[in-house]
Formats: sequence, structure tokens, C-alpha cells
Amino acid sequence: MLWACIHLPQLALDAVLRRTPDPTRPLALVSGPAHLRQLHAVNDAAAQAGLKPGMRLSAAHALLSDVALVEHHASADARWQRFLAAWAYRHSSQVSAQWPGAIVLEVRASFRLFGPWPRFEARLREELDGLGFRHRIALAPTPRAALVFAGLRDGFAVTSAAAMHEALARVPVRRAALPGRSGDGDAGERLHRMGVRTLGALRALPRDGLRRRFGSELLDHLDCLHGEADDPLACYMPPDHFEARIELGFEVESHQALLFPLRRLVGDLATYLSVRDGGVQRFVLRLEHEQDHTDVVVGLLAAERAPGMLFELTRNRLEQASIPKPVVAVRLLARELPPFVPASRDLFDSRPAQALPWPQLRERLRARLGDEAVWRAAPTGDPRPELAWRRASADDDAACAREAPLRPRRPAWLLQRPVPLRDPHVRIVSGPERLESGWWDGADARRDYYLIETSQGQRAWAFAPVGEQGSWMLHGWFA
Repeated sequence: MLWACIHLPQLALDAVLRRTPDPTRPLALVSGPAHLRQLHAVNDAAAQAGLKPGMRLSAAHALLSDVALVEHHASADARWQRFLAAWAYRHSSQVSAQWPGAIVLEVRASFRLFGPWPRFEARLREELDGLGFRHRIALAPTPRAALVFAGLRDGFAVTSAAAMHEALARVPVRRAALPGRSGDGDAGERLHRMGVRTLGALRALPRDGLRRRFGSELLDHLDCLHGEADDPLACYMPPDHFEARIELGFEVESHQALLFPLRRLVGDLATYLSVRDGGVQRFVLRLEHEQDHTDVVVGLLAAERAPGMLFELTRNRLEQASIPKPVVAVRLLARELPPFVPASRDLFDSRPAQALPWPQLRERLRARLGDEAVWRAAPTGDPRPELAWRRASADDDAACAREAPLRPRRPAWLLQRPVPLRDPHVRIVSGPERLESGWWDGADARRDYYLIETSQGQRAWAFAPVGEQGSWMLHGWFA
């Protein structure tokens, strides 16, 4: 097995910057009790002004009065780590987020899909850059070795056990993520003060002495690090719902100002859906006010997961909704997600590009005209055209697909009632198709239907009395 580790050195800061309209503005994360506030992390603009992590908040204000401050929550780091684990799940079936600030995934089994490691690594970096997270990536035969190498050097890769052991022997003990017993402090720092500088020197010491002084956890860590013992990982499994929230930091009363957080939320939803067998068909965009909230329900006729289309459809719904009060935060809730059943079409979508505009047009019409104005049709079994269709339900998909090849050609635009076709120069393209039906409800119909072409070149569906060709009654138009 080969394990890739994605180390996220600025996870908390990147999670905030990717949701900020202007990430170049000086910004800092703040933590600590009320009487001892300090900076947890700063962006590049704040660092250039002299701010740095660990600085007291009062000193930071003295250096830069207009720095934007965001409260840091440790729970947010864990949430974003799970989000990136969900993203990594589309590249590997074995993903773990058990170590803070890092994601490890088994990649050897994925080489057949994504190519050799250099190409696979470039793909990971490109997608992480698109998501807005800085990263360091390393490759090793064990997950702990990949974790250690990623903290030391970005891009480091070893594929054999011998090369891994040789590289680990040179790793400083202070950079080897060594565990320590509760109350004893950092084991790596203690070993360094004792004169043990590298993992090679540490491995040469008697094991019994190390066990008495540092506990069995240190020896277990070394064995798992070198692949000499099994390392059971807490594997990640995506949950069955999606929820994300962006706090705006100011009051918003216009739809236009909500487009940036909306695009980011929809993009995160699409990233989350990329590992699942299908898309989302219904979710809620919640506009939070000071005391209550306004829900904008987004419902689609068919499941979708393309970020561009999801954003376009959600924006149309949002523009139709009224904002009764100023918005302070935006939340996206998707509770009805498809099951995780990977299939080849998730990776290689065979839909032609020209088929995509129609679903987008269909959903845009529903957003403009209302959910009840546009719907799918299913056959009723009645041969009379005006009674041949009904509103389809979710259970009609298989029936429609099964009966479609058996039904004769019908016009896409069927008139509500037939009207006279006043065109003396028509050409019969095909027909007649005789219809004799309706005896069971007293509305007998006996007609001969033809596909005709008018003098203007239009294709029409018209009928005439049985045995005649004239006195045409127009019943529909073909596209």
C-alpha cells in the first residue's frame, strides 16, 4: 500500500479566507479568554504589517487598527477537516482524518484511474488550490511516515520500505510527531534535550528502557511508523446530509450581495456530491436574520450535481424570494442526498455536451414560472391525444422509459383543443393514423391523423374526418 498525506498548515485561516470577498484585506483569527485575547493566525497582508500568531490583541490593534478580526473555534477546524476528507473520498476508498490538520488516503489502488503518482499529485494540488486550501503533500508506504514527511518537506515521496526506513532514520525526533504520556510533555523535545537527535538514534536505544521512561505508546508509534505493526486507522465515511453556513459579518439587504456566499456554499455542496452516485434534488437555502430566518426551497425535477448549474438554479430561486429583514448569515441544508454507490459513470460521464442546456432551461422556467407550471408528463394509456398524458410522479420514470419506444410519434406542442387549419397548400408527410376510441366514457372520437407540412414549412399534426383529406383540424405542432 502507498499512503499520501495532505498536511494543511493553515486550515483555520484558509477556511475563513475562502469565504471572504476580499482575501487581500488584513485579517486575523482571534482566540483565548476575554481578558487575554491573542492572535491565532494572520493572513499575508496582516503579516506584512507586523502581526503574527501569539501576539496580544491590544498590540495588534496598535500596529494595525483596521485589521479584520474573526473568532476562531476549534470545532470549525474539525468540521473543515471532515469536509476535505469528503473531497478526498472521490480519490480513494480509504481516507482518514484522525490526525489534526491532515488527511491521509491510500493511493496505490487509484493509480489505474488517475495515472502514476506525479500526475495524481498534480491533480490533488490543482483541486486543493481551487478549493482555497494551502497544503503540503508527501507519499510513503505507511500513513504515519507520510504524515511525518509531509510536515518536513512538501512533495517528498518514497515508494519502498527500504527507502522509507533510510529517510526516517534522518528525521529529527522533534519533528517525528512522537506521543508522550499525559503530564510528561512532548516526547520529541525531551529526547532532544537528552541528546537523542534523530529517529535512527532513537531506534538504536534499548526498548525496555524507552518503555519505562516514555511508555508503550512511543514504541507502538515507532513500530507503526516503520510498518512493523498494523496501524488501524479511523476511516472516514461521508454522512447522509450536508450543512454549511457562512456568517456575513454585516447586514445584507440585497440579492446581489448574497451571490458570493451563495456561490461558495453551492460549490462546497457540489464538491461533497462528487463522491456520490447522483446529485441533489431538493435542498434549502436559509437566510438567517437576527431573530428568525427565511427559507428558500430549491427543488429540481431531476437530480443535479454540476456546480455551475446548481448555482444558476439556486440564484434564480433566490432572486424570486423576498428578503423581509437584513441577512446576517446564509446556511445551506441538504437532507435528502443520494446514497454512496460509486459507479463508472461518476468518473466518466458519457452525456453529450449539447444535452446539458435543456435541464438548465427547464429549471430556469420553473424558477420563473413556479414549481407547478413545469412538470414531467407520463402516458395514461388513453389513445385520445387530449387525454393521453398526465402529470408524472417519481414512480413513473421506469414506466416512461419502457413505453417510450412503443408510442407513436406525437407533437411536442399539443393544443388544448383543435382549431381549424386555414392553409389551402399543405403537403401530407405521413398518415393516416386512425383513432377510434372513447366508447367507455361516452366521448367517442373517430379521426384520421396526418403529419402535414404547411406552406410556411411548419410541421403540423392535424386530423380530418375518416376517409377524407381536407377540412383540416390542427391539434399540435412538431418542433
